[in-house]
Amino acid sequence: MDKENFIDALNEDLQTEFQSIVQYISHVATVTGAEFLGVIDELKVHLTQELEHAQILAEQIAFLGGEPSTSVPKVERATGRDALAADLQLEDSQLERYRKRFSEAMDLGLADVAEALRPLLEQTQEHVRDLQTALGR
Repeated sequence: MDKENFIDALNEDLQTEFQSIVQYISHVATVTGAEFLGVIDELKVHLTQELEHAQILAEQIAFLGGEPSTSVPKVERATGRDALAADLQLEDSQLERYRKRFSEAMDLGLADVAEALRPLLEQTQEHVRDLQTALGR
């Protein structure tokens, strides 16, 4: 992987963060019921962190000489447990992407970029655990 392809991959990650933001906003507003009260509060925390992730990614893309994406992938509508399952699926894919991106940054000699990505990796892993717990997995 070269720097240009790495920037492209970071932009794909940025787009999935935008998708997460939109998806969490929708789910916080539409997931209802007593069984989800605690989960909604956690989703609000995730939403705030996803916004931070997008900001970090955009800053790293610009730092590397790229242009941060403004594209948002389509968000499918879901409610209840289906919404949480969709959130888990997206977080799982992001976790894999961040593991890969961290490794690629190190391989490219971009330890500073890798370290900027570390909080995204750690928080995304926490999001996966939270959603797995909420879904009883």
